[in-house]
Amino acid sequence: MNRCQSTPDRGATAASPPLTAPAATPSAAATGGAIAPARAAATACGAIAPAPARDAASAGGTVAITSPAPALGGATGLGAVSTKVPPQAWFVISAVFHYLGPSFAVLLFPAVGVLGVAWFRIASAAAVFAPITRPWRLFARMDKHERRLLVGMGTCLALMNCCFYLALARLPISLVAAIEFVGSIGLALFGMRTPRNRAALGIAIAGIFILINVRWSTDLPGLGFAFANGALFVLYVVLGHRMARAGAGAGIERLGAAMAIAFVAVFAVGIVQAARAFTHPILVLAGMGVGICSSVIPYVCDQLAMARLPRASFALMLTLLPASATIIGAIVLGQIPSPREITGIALVMGAMALHRPAEAI
Repeated sequence: MNRCQSTPDRGATAASPPLTAPAATPSAAATGGAIAPARAAATACGAIAPAPARDAASAGGTVAITSPAPALGGATGLGAVSTKVPPQAWFVISAVFHYLGPSFAVLLFPAVGVLGVAWFRIASAAAVFAPITRPWRLFARMDKHERRLLVGMGTCLALMNCCFYLALARLPISLVAAIEFVGSIGLALFGMRTPRNRAALGIAIAGIFILINVRWSTDLPGLGFAFANGALFVLYVVLGHRMARAGAGAGIERLGAAMAIAFVAVFAVGIVQAARAFTHPILVLAGMGVGICSSVIPYVCDQLAMARLPRASFALMLTLLPASATIIGAIVLGQIPSPREITGIALVMGAMALHRPAEAI
């Protein structure tokens, strides 16, 4: 029998006994479990008005799960906090650490070796993520498609970090950054749908070419590593946005699992060089600092931004990286920018103001 058939018509509703919660309510969760079915039934029959969404939340938890693999506690909390901060702010934090990490890494090259530094970067990041994201649990509940995504991201992170450091060991960082930037331009151009955003991209490109004083190199291996790093960086942005589709918390959880895969991939490659530092605590701490500054803070901030920005908008914001490097150099190192560099920064900032994000991809 239909549950609504035993209920009087709307005119007689006032005579009916009111719906009440059970007398004993040991917890908010139990209260929500008891009241929610009755409220839903009564609402469907017209006895009471639908409750606002916040009532359900305060009653104990009828929150819809949009992802088949919800994020764990630490990642969930960070994802919730991230919604209170503009995504552009998370990107700026990522941009700052994008340059702090490599500056520490270059100093370690003579003592630890290029691949040894890459090993420390990935190993320390994986160690930080593991207790928070618990990748072993994530693998157990994921389907084949999601596992392929994580394996692809982990492999990309391992190769990208190695190629980036191998390029830095042979080429100026400005040239490596310029080559990396080419792929970002292509990614941004592919996603720009309006004349306004295309104009913003053109202005940003002009500003970057003013900022970067690129000197070409004849070091073919170095150029090869730099172009490989640029291609892998584009893949990182594409795969990163796929991971962030389920929300920032779930994206960070997947990032932790991908970092564990990256560690497995890079272990044999860098362990011989990294072992040189095991008897020197200062070098070990420095290597851990590289990992936190290069792979934990910026990658987490990237996920927080990617979850709320379209891919093309995120790619356009990558033009802020050279500008932020110039500003950091002026504040931290006292490297006052020239009028030419100030013009480039102004163009990039103007492009960011002109751009209007579309709906997330």
